Amino acid sequence: MNLSGKTVIFLGSSVTYGSASGGVSFVDLLAEKYGMVAVKEAVSGTTLADIKDVSYISRMKKLDKSIKADAFICQLSTNDAARKLPLGEISHSFCKDDFDTQTVAGAIEYIIAYEKEVYSCPIAFYTQARYDSEAYRNMAQLLYNIKEKWNIHIIDLWNCDRVNNISDDDRKKFMYDPVHPTRDGYELLWLPVFEEELNKITGN
Repeated sequence: MNLSGKTVIFLGSSVTYGSASGGVSFVDLLAEKYGMVAVKEAVSGTTLADIKDVSYISRMKKLDKSIKADAFICQLSTNDAARKLPLGEISHSFCKDDFDTQTVAGAIEYIIAYEKEVYSCPIAFYTQARYDSEAYRNMAQLLYNIKEKWNIHIIDLWNCDRVNNISDDDRKKFMYDPVHPTRDGYELLWLPVFEEELNKITGN
């Protein structure tokens, strides 16, 4: 594996930030281990759906457009599911101005279209490890439908046996709650998955 020197933009909320591990997430661990340049744009409690000025799209637009990124990784936020925000529908358009960004589908499509226009590097969305949420399960399925249209990458923790099929004792060690990993959870459970997938995405 050689992620050394790679520049990766990470867009997300509390799981990307590392809110249950002192602000240290898999992003920071990757940067430390490989000397990556990790642009970590993560604010806890924020949503994909563009309903506030701290939502994903609003913050993405404030990122430096001159960044020469090797990959762009976006979190499929659990906050949209928790707030029961509308799932929306996949558009027939590929123009970012046509998407209803106050829905999950529209926001995801906007992020993809914007990223392709501004950074033009491989883009992946990552799903949450499995927890009890029908709304989030529907979001994960939507993401696969969007993949069919846009040919994006998915880092799929929701369906990852390595992450989900763990003992009760390990769950207590690795997960602070059903959504947020501990430092050990990021380092021992999530990091190997992201290492493997990022190497595929960046062409190593």
